[in-house]
Amino acid sequence: MRRYLAVALDCYLCLVTAGLLARPYVDTAAVPEAVGLLIGPVFAFSFLNQVVLTAVVGGGAGKLIMGIRVIRLPDAGRPGLRRLVRRWLYGLCRVPLQPWYVLRSYLAGPGVLPLSTFWTSGHNDPVGLRQVRHSDLTAHRNAAAGYL
Repeated sequence: MRRYLAVALDCYLCLVTAGLLARPYVDTAAVPEAVGLLIGPVFAFSFLNQVVLTAVVGGGAGKLIMGIRVIRLPDAGRPGLRRLVRRWLYGLCRVPLQPWYVLRSYLAGPGVLPLSTFWTSGHNDPVGLRQVRHSDLTAHRNAAAGYL
């Protein structure tokens, strides 16, 4: 539940920030220009939040507020920029299409494609990253260092 709230908070903060920046210019722009004025900052802030902020402090704004960190598997270290960019691109391309894949599998009939092919539990990350609670990560690092 915490992960979903963190994602929702990330989306909300990104949209509000982009909307506040584009607001003075949207009133005088035509509809296609207004859409462009909104989409550009949304992608820019999404990249800054999901890639740059995660590389620097271990999580985006929503994840930090919810007490979640993004780690690399299997050593629980900080993820590199390449993995973070791949994860961001995966989120932009694959995750919004999840409902379409589920609907398509239902319409294709039973036994064609299992739902687990398209709808995962959230623990499987295609680039080898995982979201964990900060307190669990601290306990793991203390145990690995020999502090109990």
